[in-house]
Amino acid sequence: MSIDGISSASTNLRPSGLNQEAFLKILLTQLTYQDPMKPMDNQQFMAQMAQFTSLEQTQQLNDKIATLVSNQAALQSVGLIGRTVDINTNGGTLTGTVTGLSFTGGGPSLTLRTSAGATLQDISLSQIIAVR
Repeated sequence: MSIDGISSASTNLRPSGLNQEAFLKILLTQLTYQDPMKPMDNQQFMAQMAQFTSLEQTQQLNDKIATLVSNQAALQSVGLIGRTVDINTNGGTLTGTVTGLSFTGGGPSLTLRTSAGATLQDISLSQIIAVR
């Protein structure tokens, strides 16, 4: 009888990849191979179910918080249109007026018209130093 190595079985179990289906497979395997003379205690079984439910709810909460932060960044960027901002660039600090806004997969991007008349695009919110 051959036994698979632990490394081949554990490579598929990442913290973000363990879902309810995987948990139920593990639980079924545990129940299948338990000692009939010493079955799993009901309290222990319920504790495992409660821990998994808590973990799943925590993951859902994290997803909702990430969505909330993204929405907050979008709302904040809409309020910048027409405002004068100072931004940090590779060449130093620039001052300009926000003239446009676009939403990309990574978040909002601003279009800025500098006092010299140049137009800068794809300015992220993290580059803004001050808002006037």
